Amino acid sequence: MSALTFELIAKDPGSQARLGSLTTTHGKIETPIFMPVGTQATVKAMTPEELVEVGSQIILANTYHLYLRPGHDLVARMGGLHRFMHWDRPILTDSGGFQVFSLGELRKISEEGVQFRSHIDGSKHFISPEVSVAIQEALGSDIAMCFDECPPYPAEYDYVKKSLELTTRWARRCKEAHRRPDQALFGIVQGGMHPELRRESARQIIDIGFDGYALGGLSVGEEREIMYDMMQACSDILPENGPRYIMGIGAPEDLIEGVNAGFDMFDCVMPTRNARNGALFTSTGRINIKAAIYAEDEGAIDAACDCYVCRNYSRAYLRHLYRSQEILASRLNTWHNLHFYLNLMGEVRRAIAQGRFAQFRKEFYAKRAMAEPVFG
Repeated sequence: MSALTFELIAKDPGSQARLGSLTTTHGKIETPIFMPVGTQATVKAMTPEELVEVGSQIILANTYHLYLRPGHDLVARMGGLHRFMHWDRPILTDSGGFQVFSLGELRKISEEGVQFRSHIDGSKHFISPEVSVAIQEALGSDIAMCFDECPPYPAEYDYVKKSLELTTRWARRCKEAHRRPDQALFGIVQGGMHPELRRESARQIIDIGFDGYALGGLSVGEEREIMYDMMQACSDILPENGPRYIMGIGAPEDLIEGVNAGFDMFDCVMPTRNARNGALFTSTGRINIKAAIYAEDEGAIDAACDCYVCRNYSRAYLRHLYRSQEILASRLNTWHNLHFYLNLMGEVRRAIAQGRFAQFRKEFYAKRAMAEPVFG
């Protein structure tokens, strides 16, 4: 019996958008959903209680980082990731494949797995599909991801084809190694920026059979139009009766296009990382709170937002906090950005339920066409 069930509740008549419900060991998730990234068992600047307040239903944690520090065995001894970080809602752990890919010359890929040097202290490590699964089982996430190879962009066709075939072999090994009955396992589709290879990878991963399916290897430097083409290349192949996840994409426009292509789950560091750098998302676009024009601005970040920050703090105060390098700047900026993302997905779900997502998408872009400029 699967540790995950997915119910398809409604489909938008004017697009491929889907409304669904995903049930895991630690609770139910309404989809489409955005997952805040808690790389090291924490979403930076936010407590678990605050994450609940801004509407987080599920968060993501990182296998690679938690393996290196504090160590998955320690997390297991502490009662698992949920207890360790005081979070009782669902958690998805990525496989570590993308982080290893990001190490560049610090890693060496073979059929068996990946040998790499830690970005922390340079120590040598090895992760195979079996090791990745064992780490995630020790962490105790609700959803684990298969270990995959993420090809760079751009990359030669032949390299990408060999890469996706390696990802398929690794996916088969992950499924064979996976033992934890209360943890779902998702397969990952690769194939670079070649639509035919994406479809080939999707068919191979589907043939193995997983609880859900993800697109990996996107947002690695390709043009946005190419990214959207890769979404569409797989949307009619992936099973309708299971969750579909696009990994690591995160501009609001990307989420809208992912939903439009029929995907259900998304994650990205963009709202939290941008917050720490003073970039704030609004209903009409992104603003840079560092800009001098906000020095005496008594208005909220976004007049259309009802989050705790917009109800209580002015742009002028937030600019002051940021320029003074106060810790509170990161906290309030992150609170607002996560609320914006999670509220956007809530609006998306309501639009799909009402059969008007296609119209919502048009209105979303019309508002952003009126966005104020972002000043440095």
